[in-house]
Amino acid sequence: MAAPDQLFNLRNNFYLGAYQAAINNSDLPNLSPEDAVERDCLVYRSYIALGSYQLVINEIDSSAATPLQAVKFFALYLSSPDNRESTISSLKEWLNDSAIGSNPILRLIAGTIFMHEEDYNEALKHTNTVVHAGNMELHALNVQIYIKMYRSDFAEKQLRLMQQIDEDHTLTQLANAWVNLAVGGSKIQEAYLIFQDFSEKSIITGLILNGKAVCCMHMGNFDEAETLLLEALNKDAKDPETVANLVVCSLHLGKPSRYLSQLKLSHPDHILVKRTLSAEESFERAMQAVA
Repeated sequence: MAAPDQLFNLRNNFYLGAYQAAINNSDLPNLSPEDAVERDCLVYRSYIALGSYQLVINEIDSSAATPLQAVKFFALYLSSPDNRESTISSLKEWLNDSAIGSNPILRLIAGTIFMHEEDYNEALKHTNTVVHAGNMELHALNVQIYIKMYRSDFAEKQLRLMQQIDEDHTLTQLANAWVNLAVGGSKIQEAYLIFQDFSEKSIITGLILNGKAVCCMHMGNFDEAETLLLEALNKDAKDPETVANLVVCSLHLGKPSRYLSQLKLSHPDHILVKRTLSAEESFERAMQAVA
């Protein structure tokens, strides 16, 4: 009989965006050394998700295990634009080290950083490997990368691999919802039902509320989407995805809002901000051309 998975609830809290709950319920006794490192990685990744980059940088020292050092790379990368070039350079050195380069958390963090950089091919070099064929987090990250590349066909292949490994896994269900949203059409309702199921069985988080809201917007239900997003905003007023979705929702409802200004100030690198600024610059050039 297999021993109970002591990290099951901690992982699920992290996957579903219940970051504070993950931190609060992380004091687990009698963990093996390997499980203790995974627990610490999940806790520090939760702190990163909450924006506490400096805490992670300060607490993980040079003697920490490779997975924890990888998590520190992510905190350094996000903490300041000035750190990004040096962090990526150091990360590449670690990835090229035969002794540690295949570590799954190091690969996961590398994939996440290169996805942030919008260097999707480089990200896939590290995440889409046979060595870690059963790693659900790497598969889920591959799904996200392929969706960002507008390759929902490849995302669906990754999803099928996840379903073969564990159809009921939280990440498999989330990936299913992401793929359904990317495919669109009748699949949007299926995605909504997945998020609805999570909201009935789990802690209701900003991630789940945003998932439901995006489905509602796809289906033209902008009033319901706004209600869900405002609930998410009450949980975390600084969450960039909530604010970005409120920008879009408010435009469709014809409501004036400060959400775009808020997003420009708090997350100037967000994709919506970049696209808006690019459109504004193109408009200015067009105006000058006809002036």
